[in-house]
Order: sequence, then C-alpha cells, then structure tokens
Amino acid sequence: MSNDALITARAEMATRIAAIEWRAGPARLAADIARIQALAEHHHLPAAVDVANQLRLALSRGERGVPVHRWLQLLGEAVAGDGAEAPRRAA
Repeated sequence: MSNDALITARAEMATRIAAIEWRAGPARLAADIARIQALAEHHHLPAAVDVANQLRLALSRGERGVPVHRWLQLLGEAVAGDGAEAPRRAA
C-alpha cells in the first residue's frame, strides 16, 4: 500500500467526518460511518476502526447530541493519527 493511497484515504475520511451533520440522526450517519470504517480497515488504521464501531454502537443505544459529537471528534483524531494508539474513549 502506497503512502499516497493512505494520504488520500485519510483525506476522504476527514472530509466525511467534517461533513457529517451529527444532529440529523443515525440513519443519515450510517453510510458515512460504514465507509469510514471500511477505509480504516483497508488502510490498517485500527484506532479509527475501533472509534467508528463505538460510534455505531452509541447511535444504536440512542445517544444523540454532545456524546455523538465527541465520538466524531475522536474519530477525526483517530483518522489523523498514525494508528499506533487508540484515542481515549469518550464513554
């Protein structure tokens, strides 16, 4: 896997995170979160995979507002990071 591919994937994930309207509800977030998680898995970014999964679980539990926004912030940090260490959990 080339460094350029990883940079491109990180840019796409960051764009999707920034574009998510987190007040819109879980149905509108699902496709973006799934794509972010798939890209993170493909590019071996375990922290981003973990946070995307935690975000999906939070939404399925009915969490809304600030907790979801915090998960999105952590997801952005995980995408931007090197993948060596997962960010601290918001829970």
